[in-house]
Amino acid sequence: MTPSESSRKDRPSLSLKGEGSLKSPARATRAIRLGPLTIGGGQPIVVQTMTNTSSTDVEATLKQIGDCKARGAEVVRLAVPDERAAHIFKEIASQSPLPLVADIHFDYRLALIVLKGGAAGLRLNPGNIGGADKIVKVAEAAGKCGAAIRVGVNGGSLDKKIKSLYGHGPEAMVQSALEQVRIIEQTGFRDIKVSLKSSEVNLTVAAVNLFSNLSDLPQHLGITEAGDAKSGAVRSAVALGILLSQGLGDTIRVSLTAPPTEEVDCAWEILRSLDLRRRGPRFISCPTCGRCQIDLEKLSKEVKERLSDLQAPLTVAVMGCVVNGPGEASMADVALAGGRGKGRIFVKGRPVGTYPSEQLASQLEKEARGLAALWTGDD
Repeated sequence: MTPSESSRKDRPSLSLKGEGSLKSPARATRAIRLGPLTIGGGQPIVVQTMTNTSSTDVEATLKQIGDCKARGAEVVRLAVPDERAAHIFKEIASQSPLPLVADIHFDYRLALIVLKGGAAGLRLNPGNIGGADKIVKVAEAAGKCGAAIRVGVNGGSLDKKIKSLYGHGPEAMVQSALEQVRIIEQTGFRDIKVSLKSSEVNLTVAAVNLFSNLSDLPQHLGITEAGDAKSGAVRSAVALGILLSQGLGDTIRVSLTAPPTEEVDCAWEILRSLDLRRRGPRFISCPTCGRCQIDLEKLSKEVKERLSDLQAPLTVAVMGCVVNGPGEASMADVALAGGRGKGRIFVKGRPVGTYPSEQLASQLEKEARGLAALWTGDD
């Protein structure tokens, strides 16, 4: 047993409402600071995304950061590909409403520049950042600036030496991370988190589990090169669902070939589904069938669009017929059950009125916003 294993204590399990405990106890990790946030140490799982604007376009990047914050992002990562972007980073960081992590590859000197420019954290890849002497310089600078470091290992960019010793499996990814962590910790630096990502779900799950048995460092979860908004969301949900249900993970990013706001939406949907965080409506709608007498697909989409800005953790049900409609409505905060040309609106399980089909979405929105106004803001 390693020292980190012997000192690890399980956090209390979080239970799914009405279902008992379906998740393993969360595994305690070291608490680190990332700007104003505490990562790990039993704190809520943090949602992260990455901008896809040019890092030298200050206006566009700040707008995108603001849009992501509005959807629930809590940390944003920026690519810093060259020295010009590194110097401009300072202007973006000074105006950003969220802590920023600078993504650094190939040139350790870029890390030194953005640290002076206000980066809350760095993401370094052990496969391409350079030798131990360069890593030490970055760690020492991060310590002086109070910034965190994420050791980000991607299955597709492992060091040649590591691959020759361990192949391409989870052991290679874990050893790559541990090697760089050892170098960083030799400087006395402690605010480290690790990510072990692959485009393969099973490889990622295996690597994250293996690392958690060897270290108490907080972990950032995700599937890299996951795919477009549909396939990427599915693959990410499968991998993150497995790991989060095992009590693993302290921050998450759903990487999609799509706008970063969609990454944030998907991340929150995963956390809501496991009852790990509460933010924004949870939408329920039934599959269409021959009993449905309203355009349920159109109605469900309209309701979701109308309420997409809400932060209150309401359960909203849009049901198409009398089979499951009344039952789901009784368990939702606000709901509608459709019929031929009309439907009934429910609030907290009680019917409040019957309306023509063309008025259902607006009436449901009115009731939902009334409930949302009573929300205290507790996560």
